[in-house]
Amino acid sequence: MSPTELPLVCLPFAGSGAGFYRAWNVAPPGLKVVPLQLPGREELFLEDPFTDASEAAAALAPRILELVGREAPFALFGHSLGAVLAYELARELGGRSGLRHLFVSGSPGPGSGRERRATGLDDEEFLARVGEFAGYRHAAFDDPDLRDLLLPLLRADVAMHEDYVPASDTPLPLPVTSLRGAEDGLVSRTQAEEWRSTTGASFDYRELPGSHMYLVDSPEVLLATVAQVLSDGGAAPADPDRGGSPCS
Repeated sequence: MSPTELPLVCLPFAGSGAGFYRAWNVAPPGLKVVPLQLPGREELFLEDPFTDASEAAAALAPRILELVGREAPFALFGHSLGAVLAYELARELGGRSGLRHLFVSGSPGPGSGRERRATGLDDEEFLARVGEFAGYRHAAFDDPDLRDLLLPLLRADVAMHEDYVPASDTPLPLPVTSLRGAEDGLVSRTQAEEWRSTTGASFDYRELPGSHMYLVDSPEVLLATVAQVLSDGGAAPADPDRGGSPCS
């Protein structure tokens, strides 16, 4: 990794893995996409998936430091479930790392639970509800063998997301940017702007073309937006006079 490239560590959304981000080869100069793999998928398929976001953050934090270096600057990005995982990771890493910015995508603020749940529904109802949430249904779930293979992981991820309770409401001492597809029917602008209360530093809200899963079709637009935010000074450390406190 070039010393001039800022790593953007990317957390997967429910049911996905690092392979989704490994396919992104459109990062602008100065930005390096660093996918973070979670257990239960792809090369870690035989490992049990996480069931609690705070426990996941505690387990994943050392892995991030291995990937980017203990003192090296980097940013975090997560979409939907990945957003709350990235948020908990920001808390877990605290001042022990070079974390400079948190990007959360397609997610209401961490204190807002989802009114309609998929957890507990039978397989077909579960997949229909998840498809409603995401705005699309992956073709793999139309293959009976693949569906049986993938459903346990998706159920675990969805339950972890729907049961999520933030570990703390103390504002983070670093900038936070909330991203959302302009036509997202699952997360409203008001909900996406709830992330403002999570930081004692600067907050930025950006809308990008598309629906809830806008990043599937337009990763280059997303990465260009991230790079612009960072180049505009969004990666600056928090001003201690703004009320941010050390992460717990």
